[in-house]
Amino acid sequence: MIRRDGTRAVVSGPATLANVRALLEEGRGHLGAGVDTIDLGEVTELDSSLLAVLLAWQRDARAANVALAVEHLPQGLETIARLYGVEALLSGPAPRH
Repeated sequence: MIRRDGTRAVVSGPATLANVRALLEEGRGHLGAGVDTIDLGEVTELDSSLLAVLLAWQRDARAANVALAVEHLPQGLETIARLYGVEALLSGPAPRH
């Protein structure tokens, strides 16, 4: 579901209500181990629960004083974030890679 590539975590496969809890916890483990970039380029299916996960990861990162970047935000998720008025919360610094 999430693989690590240096300080980048690549989320792959579905990210839906069916697996959101596992995805949240797996991502938190990676954040605690030094990840500063979330790459969503390999997500195959999503719903609004992925937005909740991203916001939780952003909150966790801020609490740890880490600037978390999100890359390859799927268009559908961008639309959902815009509708909810939270798209600015998903933007982070430019990646350092």
